[in-house]
Amino acid sequence: MIRFEATPITLDAAAPGSTEPRRTITGLAIPWNVEATVSTGQRVKFLEGSLPVDGPAPVLLEFHDSSRPVGIVTQRVSDSTGMMFEAKLSDTAAGRDQMTLMLDSVVTAVSVGAEPIDYTIDKKTGTMTVTKATWSELSLVTAGAFTDAKILQVAASTPEDDEPQPETEKETEMSEPIETAVVEAATKPTELLFAAPKKEFKMPTAVEYIQASLAGGSVFAEFSANLRASAPNVITSDVPGIIPEPIVAPIYNNFRGTRPVVDSFGVRAMPMAGATFIRPSVTTHVSQGVQSTQNTALTQGTMVVTANTVTKYTFGGYVDVSEQTLDWSQPDVLGALLDDMGRIYANGTDNKTADDFLAAVTNSNAFADPTVPADWAAWIAQAASDILSDSNGNLPNTLWCSPDVWGDLMRLTDDAGRPLFPNVGPYNAYGDLQGNRDNGTAFGMRVVVDRNFAADTLILGDPSGFECWETQRGALSIANPSTLSTTIAWRGYFGTLMIDATKFIKASSY
Repeated sequence: MIRFEATPITLDAAAPGSTEPRRTITGLAIPWNVEATVSTGQRVKFLEGSLPVDGPAPVLLEFHDSSRPVGIVTQRVSDSTGMMFEAKLSDTAAGRDQMTLMLDSVVTAVSVGAEPIDYTIDKKTGTMTVTKATWSELSLVTAGAFTDAKILQVAASTPEDDEPQPETEKETEMSEPIETAVVEAATKPTELLFAAPKKEFKMPTAVEYIQASLAGGSVFAEFSANLRASAPNVITSDVPGIIPEPIVAPIYNNFRGTRPVVDSFGVRAMPMAGATFIRPSVTTHVSQGVQSTQNTALTQGTMVVTANTVTKYTFGGYVDVSEQTLDWSQPDVLGALLDDMGRIYANGTDNKTADDFLAAVTNSNAFADPTVPADWAAWIAQAASDILSDSNGNLPNTLWCSPDVWGDLMRLTDDAGRPLFPNVGPYNAYGDLQGNRDNGTAFGMRVVVDRNFAADTLILGDPSGFECWETQRGALSIANPSTLSTTIAWRGYFGTLMIDATKFIKASSY
C-alpha cells in the first residue's frame, strides 16, 4: 500500500436551511509526477491517470488503521495537478473528533493507500514510477510526505449556527514535475505501500545486525536495503561498533607437506624396542661351478650376512597455547595448529631423507653438457650399464633430481625445437614431464623432483637399495594448570638406511 501524504483540504459549512450538519472535506489526494518517500524508505511517484476515478469508493480512515474508519470518499476527479477528492465523515464520535481536529489545524493532510499494478524502477535512483494502481483507502494524517501540499480552506458549521463561519484560505505551490529517467519496465504487482512520511531512523543493535547477517540471503538483503533507505546519511565509518569483521574459513596455508623422496622409496614399519635396530643384508654370496667329474667335490663357497644398524631419530616440535586462545578463536586454532605441525613434520623427514640419500650414494659418473640431449642419453646409458654390472644384474628405473636439474630436463628439445618430453605423451616420445607435478618420465625412467635436494643433484638408480623406516606418533597435548595453557606437540621416529649402494650412480660434475 503506497501512502502519499497530504493535500489541500476544504471543510465546507452546512448549506442554509439544512437539517443535518455537513461533514465533507475536499482537497488534493495526491499530486502527479512528484516524488515522495514512503514509510518503507522507497521513493515513489504517481503519473497522471494512475489512480482510478471509478469503481469501489476508497474508505476514509484514521492514520491508515483499517480498524478506525471515519467515512467514505464520495467523489474523485483527476486533473493535470493530481487526484482531487471529496469525502464525507460519518456522524460518529470518531468522525466528529476528526472534524474538530481539522478545525484546530491538528489534522492537516491526507494520505492515499494504493496498490501499484504497473510501474517502472529507475536503475540509478531506485525510484518507482507508478502508471496504474488500485486505490483502497484515504487516511487523515497530521503530516504528509508532500511538504508542499497545504490545506487551502477550513470552514464548518451546524444547522443551529446563526451566522456562517468565515472561511480561511491557504495557498500552496506545487513542485515542478520531475523529468522521468530511463527506467526498467516492470508489470508485476507489488505489495501494498503507504506513502506516509519516513519515520525517524532507529539504529539496529549489534545483535539485530549479526542475526540478519547470519541469516543471509534475502533476509540480509532486505535488512541492508532498509538500513540504507531509512538512514541514507549513516555510513559504516559512523557505526564501527555494530559492523562485524567475519573471518572466512578455512585458514590458508601454502606450505606443502609432501614427501616426494620418501614416497619414492616407501616407508617401512619401525620396531618399537630399542634406540637402534639391525637390518641384515647379504654381502658375500655362495659360489657355484661346474663339477669337474662325477663323484668329485662341488665348488665350495660361503655366504656372509652383514648386520646393518639403523638409528632412530625423533622428529617433532611443540607450542604452548593459552586456554583463552583455544576457547575464543574462530575458526578453531587447534585444527590449524595440528595441520601445520603435520606439514612441517612431513617436510622435515623428507629433508633428512634427501640429505642422507645423496650422502650415501658413493658411485658417480661425470656429466658433459646438461643442455645437450645426446649427453643426457650418454650419461644415463653409461650409469645404467655400470649399475647392471656392479649390483649383480639390477637395472635402474628412477631419476632423482633437484629443481634446477628438473628444469634443465623440461627445457630439452630436439633438432626441430620440439620438446623432448612433451606432456601430450606421443607414442614415440622419450618421456613425459609437466611443470604441474613432481614426477613424470624421461629416457624411460621415472623422474622424482624434490626441493629438499641440494642444487645440481642428479641420481640414477633402483629405489629398493635405500630404505626409510618410520613410526608416526602424531599429536600429544598436556594441560598446564599453573599458566592456564596447553602444550601441544607433534612427534615421530624416523630413520634411513643405504642397504645397497651399488644400485645408484650420481652425476659428479653436473
